[in-house]
Amino acid sequence: MREVARRAGVSVGTVSNVLNRPDLVAEATRDRVRAAIEELGFVRNESARRLRTGPDRTAGEFGDQPRRAFGVVVEDLTNPYATDVARGAEAALNAAGHDALWLSSDHSAAKERRSLDLLEEQRAAGVLIIPVGMGARDISRLRSAGMSVVLIDRDAADACSAQVDHVSGGEIAAAHLLGIGRERIAFVTGVPEPQPCVERRDGAARTIVEAGFGKPPTLVKEALSPTEGQAAAHQIMAMSPRPDGVFCANDLLAIGLINELTRLGARVPADIAVIGYDDIELAASAAVPLTTIRQPRRELGWEAAELAMAEIIEGKSHQHRQVVQRPELVIRESA
Repeated sequence: MREVARRAGVSVGTVSNVLNRPDLVAEATRDRVRAAIEELGFVRNESARRLRTGPDRTAGEFGDQPRRAFGVVVEDLTNPYATDVARGAEAALNAAGHDALWLSSDHSAAKERRSLDLLEEQRAAGVLIIPVGMGARDISRLRSAGMSVVLIDRDAADACSAQVDHVSGGEIAAAHLLGIGRERIAFVTGVPEPQPCVERRDGAARTIVEAGFGKPPTLVKEALSPTEGQAAAHQIMAMSPRPDGVFCANDLLAIGLINELTRLGARVPADIAVIGYDDIELAASAAVPLTTIRQPRRELGWEAAELAMAEIIEGKSHQHRQVVQRPELVIRESA
């Protein structure tokens, strides 16, 4: 900033005003300072600036600041669901003049902790997270550092959250399979099983039991992936009596399952109806277009970003809010 000031023939304070409060500086002076910034290739060190100013923020102060970065931490960036959520969050942040830093925990609590440490060190404005091992102490620590914290697809009493009613989603899926005459329904999930998948399974099981068909068998695979869906197909085919309906915890499992069932000679849906969960883009273009439970993924990310920005703007008056979206059935050929 001193070099910029010398080049432009102004004080360091004037350079600071051009960067932070340009309306206080005459237009000709602003142009001269911006020309010097361009010539010198100056880039503001936002982390150093936050170290100087400290974590305390008020609504007016936030409004005067240049663009800020928010961390978006998801479980697996190779999963289309997670990338859609992150894109929704990024869209909302960009619309407000801010940026998103995408990070993946890869289902590892240790990696999640490193990501949170990095965001704290870089003085990120906030974190939007699909948590793996994050707890109340982590939330408190991040808030003490001046960061807003919003949980995505998880319930929380001590933070804002944007989530989907997955119990309802499981109920809708099971009711649809029962409604098309399927009586032997199995559920396929993966480990570690995220809480939303547990809720989907619980909702489906309750609906099936209440219909008088007994608790459905559950196949637990090593991951929520197409490869594990293929492995599940062999188990389904070997079961006696064989299921005539399968509810998969996500679309990736369901697509892998359908592909392998078809290869093994089973007709989908004539022999075995399959329903997934998420409604990723691949669902409609699968070899057998997938019936699924659509959850509003990008809307979920957008809502989380809105909550994160609101927490900063509202300051001490902020009250935690929980936004709950409802999933919906999308009927295609697989069921």
